[in-house]
Amino acid sequence: MARKKVTLAYIDNDAERKASFKKRKKGLIKKLSEIKILCGVEACAVIYSPFEPPTVWPSREVAYTLIQRFKQLPEIEKTKKMVNQESFIQHQLKRTQERLRRLQKENRRKEMQHFMYMVVEGKANIKDFDYRDSREMAYMIHETLEEISARMKALEEAGATGTVPPVTTPDGGEVPLENSPATTPGSSATP
Repeated sequence: MARKKVTLAYIDNDAERKASFKKRKKGLIKKLSEIKILCGVEACAVIYSPFEPPTVWPSREVAYTLIQRFKQLPEIEKTKKMVNQESFIQHQLKRTQERLRRLQKENRRKEMQHFMYMVVEGKANIKDFDYRDSREMAYMIHETLEEISARMKALEEAGATGTVPPVTTPDGGEVPLENSPATTPGSSATP
């Protein structure tokens, strides 16, 4: 059974909050233990709560030793991998903007490809084309022609071996050509 998504908000009910705290504290300590074993790193945790005295994992001595070692590091080493909220959000924003640019580019390419196919099918008029997009359209037509040439070459090679690969349609589907008149031995492409 799938778990429902937990809403990250303060739990008002004291009993539920205490139960959730105990469960999550146990899970956090288990994860720390796993990361310590699996990755061979030293780790400690100090957990304060209003329900019980502070919990120190694995022990006070180990936690104290690790904190002292951390304090003795040069300032550059201490802050090298630290991230504050502002830099984290800036990094996430940059990644999201880059993803948006990629999606916009892909969307624009698909729109132009759709328009090109509509013109070829006679469902759209070339006069509706914005001349400012001509370079992009020329590039896309060049790519499409290369794809068609590659398909034709594959079909020719497959015809020589007797196996015909399926043709990929613009929407990503595949059409098998095994039973089409153009590929049946001894038939012509015209009816």
